[in-house]
Amino acid sequence: MTIFTIDSENHIAAHGSASEVTDKGSEQFTNEKELAQLAADWPGSRLVDIWNRIPGLTPVKRFTNRAVATARIWRAVQSLVSGEHSGDVAPARRQTARKPTRKQPAHTGRKNTKQAQIVALLKRSGGATLNHLMRATGWQAHSVRGFISGTLGKRLKLNIESFKTPRGERAYRIA
Repeated sequence: MTIFTIDSENHIAAHGSASEVTDKGSEQFTNEKELAQLAADWPGSRLVDIWNRIPGLTPVKRFTNRAVATARIWRAVQSLVSGEHSGDVAPARRQTARKPTRKQPAHTGRKNTKQAQIVALLKRSGGATLNHLMRATGWQAHSVRGFISGTLGKRLKLNIESFKTPRGERAYRIA
């Protein structure tokens, strides 16, 4: 049975028997479970350092979790002892081909909305009075005025004319 040791500088060594272990201050393990028990007390940075010191492996900055780290280190150590070293014992990540995103059609506005109704009324040559707009939408006067100023004037950048009819009512139209 192979005995593995990890010294204070995070070097891993493999020994054929307990009599071959010379550094009695090093930590010893013989299987993945024992390695996991040892690693339970270690900071994650030590696991990363151990991994990065194993020759021929792709260095990492961190592991997903402690279980993944111990499993990868165990497989790396096993492959080094058996001579089946492949360069990296982590599962290869597949590059997925990205599908091109569909170009979104230009937004043309919805039909039969209150905004569409108001714009249609304001496009008429005589425009529409405030009372007419209030009846068409069911809104109060301040809501209609706010919609004309904010949404139509500022957001949609429409040029809105405000005028008084011969009867003295407030009316609006798109210029």
